[in-house]
Amino acid sequence: MKTPQAIPSTERALLVGVAWKRSPRVPGIAAGAPERESLAELVELARSAGADVAGTVFQLRDAADPATLVGRGKLDEIRAEAHAKDAPLIIFDSDLSPVQQRNIEEHTACRVIDRTQLILDIFARHARSREGQLQVELAQLNYMLPRLTGKGLAMSRLGGKSGGGGAGGAGGGAGRIGVRGPGEKKLETDRRRIRDRVRKIQNSIEDVRKQRSLRRQARNAVPLGTVALVGYTNAGKSTLFNALSKAEVLVSPRMFATLDPTIRALRLPSGRRVLLSDTVGFIRDLPKGLMTAFRATLEEVQEAALILHVSDISSPHHQQLDESVKKILRDLGVGDRPTLHVWNKIDLLSTEERAELQKSVESAEQNSSSPTLVSAAKGQGQFAGCIPDQASEVRAAFGSEARRRTGER
Repeated sequence: MKTPQAIPSTERALLVGVAWKRSPRVPGIAAGAPERESLAELVELARSAGADVAGTVFQLRDAADPATLVGRGKLDEIRAEAHAKDAPLIIFDSDLSPVQQRNIEEHTACRVIDRTQLILDIFARHARSREGQLQVELAQLNYMLPRLTGKGLAMSRLGGKSGGGGAGGAGGGAGRIGVRGPGEKKLETDRRRIRDRVRKIQNSIEDVRKQRSLRRQARNAVPLGTVALVGYTNAGKSTLFNALSKAEVLVSPRMFATLDPTIRALRLPSGRRVLLSDTVGFIRDLPKGLMTAFRATLEEVQEAALILHVSDISSPHHQQLDESVKKILRDLGVGDRPTLHVWNKIDLLSTEERAELQKSVESAEQNSSSPTLVSAAKGQGQFAGCIPDQASEVRAAFGSEARRRTGER
């Protein structure tokens, strides 16, 4: 059975991005600009997976080619570039269909993966808890199942019912001499094994969810509200979590360094005690399969009374990244949950940028939802202001939480 292959730390990779000329545009933003930003993000993702990025290729085209996504001409260019730069791996920033992936591999003689498979590889590297490992394996198997196929001569004898004509006739290979037999049986056996494993993992994850629910009920017995840290991957959530809770959660510049949720008790300046939860980072165009697989982890966000949205204010695209986070929160059904904003990494701003940002925040001081400026890594900023007790969002969050707990009892 074909298994997902991890990216060796020494493997060189060529990255490919594709944009569409007719895609919806935002006024003032050139065609392909968001896709170029996404390709730059793919570079960081590839490095997080341990790949050595040999270069990038970008294409702006009218529509996707059904067989190869980029068309034969561009595929020739990609093959030449990959061979010239000694890159045996090609990573596409778009999701590839099984047919496209197979055709590109055959044409380029390189291993080909897409954005989803790259993210799955990173998740597999960073998952530490049993829950995280089960969720990653489930997502990998669901991704691999439709792509399971024979490679080369080993499983080329994939026939069907004997006889010619129609969908199963000579054109499809069924009924031809030498194509009946063990090939299809092996493929079906692999598919059945994967489906059986998926069911077992789903049952195990359900057991984990029940255990997590019991632990959550035990926490709910104590009158403590939960604050969930959310944000785009690599926004500095774990660093801020450590700064607020004095914990020692892994901090890394690599994307998705933290997958497993961590919870610590935190005492606010007023004396109120809350539970602070660090969660997996979000990313734009997060595949639905990953959202489903990490449902148990994301339940910590869904159960939180208050959301602390951490943004990397030093990123020139922080507004677009924040919108991606908000979209995922809406998909989780918590888009209207009381939310406070923390703008992190102010130490990476120039003096002029920082002064201008401070003015914009001070001009909005009358608004209780104005963001808090901090540098979690450098210990700069008013950390006590991240969760201000008097903010209307905090009063609304913990007031409704207290009412909910009273109702449950």
